[in-house]
Amino acid sequence: MYVMYRAAEPRGETAARAPVAAPVPGACETFRVSANGSPTGKQPTATYESAFLKACRREPVPHTPVWFMRQAGRSLPEYRKVREGIPMLESCMRPELVTEITLQPVRRHNVDAAIFFSDIVVPLKAIGIDLDIKPGVGPVVERPIRTRADLDRLRDLTPEDVSYVTEAIGMLTRELGGTPLIGFAGAPFTLASYLVEGGPSRTYENAKGMMYGDPELWADLLDRLADITAAFLKVQIEAGASAVQLFDSWVGALAPADYRRSVMPASAKVFRAVEGYGVPRIHFGVGTGELLDLMGGAGADVVGVDWRVPLDEAARRVGPGKALQGNLDPTLLFSTTEAVQARTREILDAAAGLEGHVFNLGHGVLPSTDPDALTRLVDYVHTRTER
Repeated sequence: MYVMYRAAEPRGETAARAPVAAPVPGACETFRVSANGSPTGKQPTATYESAFLKACRREPVPHTPVWFMRQAGRSLPEYRKVREGIPMLESCMRPELVTEITLQPVRRHNVDAAIFFSDIVVPLKAIGIDLDIKPGVGPVVERPIRTRADLDRLRDLTPEDVSYVTEAIGMLTRELGGTPLIGFAGAPFTLASYLVEGGPSRTYENAKGMMYGDPELWADLLDRLADITAAFLKVQIEAGASAVQLFDSWVGALAPADYRRSVMPASAKVFRAVEGYGVPRIHFGVGTGELLDLMGGAGADVVGVDWRVPLDEAARRVGPGKALQGNLDPTLLFSTTEAVQARTREILDAAAGLEGHVFNLGHGVLPSTDPDALTRLVDYVHTRTER
């Protein structure tokens, strides 16, 4: 699962685990559909009728589906136990470990979708970029990308570079049965911001300096990252992922005109590259209230919304033909159950008229979140929206 790089904080005991759904007979028979339901290729039949994929396709659902960004890991004591002593990037390259971590929140919370445990910098590491994820800091790039000559270090990604991803997804889809698996990747702008800055940044002065000062180099950098990102998503889809999410976590730092001119073409290229597979494509960023229409226009079938914009207003900005995902403030989970449920009702009421809605947080699960609060939230949404 994608991580926003804060040190984990231990808490609590492991809750009783609910069993993962047993594999569904015929799960190996496959076909794919577009976001509006028309067949276009191959997709696991076991997941096709799931509430999550129905909501992504804007079809009637038995209940509002729920999953959480960063649900795989961080807040779970069982995650910290299996990850103990194993560096983050190494943990992303062990198929058995990836499988266990991805399944943990499905067992515990009864969420409607799993998200593949990985990290947005995995494809960069796989093509030879010298980087590491430092605890409490995040990805640190030994030699930042600053010149045209540096682009030569960004070679194409091949399936062989990430064979552990293919292996892990194969293991997961057999275990998950009718529960969809979401694959994901970092969007070109967010990857570029790490590569150019050399690590996490609050101001993006080097990345924006390149974007404004050398727009041709910037465009070529994002175009190359779009190819790498698309290749990474294709590997996941071909291995069995039922949907994909493109995380553009830092793009909220841009004005709409800058996004349209300097970022949107690369994101659109990624979405076009995987369109033929017919799996739902989700687009999410933080602080992107002014960009929602553009992010949907880049090619997403589902637009993720953070907690700053009500869902009904987000729907107005995005326009018709898109499902929405979101958008409870993650810090609400530190309040009382009554407060969480009251705000959840407001979100569900705002989503009542939407073409499709996937309930999620407006950002990722915070490390010190009580896992039981997530379990209660899933149960509340399911119960309140049962049809």
